[in-house]
Amino acid sequence: MAEHGAALHSVVIPSPAADAAHDAAHETAARFRHGVYSVPCKTCHVPAGVLCLARRTVHSARRALYQQNPKFPGLLSLLAARAR
Repeated sequence: MAEHGAALHSVVIPSPAADAAHDAAHETAARFRHGVYSVPCKTCHVPAGVLCLARRTVHSARRALYQQNPKFPGLLSLLAARAR
């Protein structure tokens, strides 16, 4: 039980490695225009494929725009089409 508590505690308290991994995940998604990064942000006026100006967040307007017409680039679009 103590191990479980320690693992849970490490999730709550961010570490430099976790911060770097989180930033890298956002940067990779933006670079390849995945998910919400496939549309421009109307709040901070950045084009598709660029991170929002607010660090580590995606503005709700950008998320809503993506949810209106989600895009599945590359292999994901093929897999989604087959599932329909």
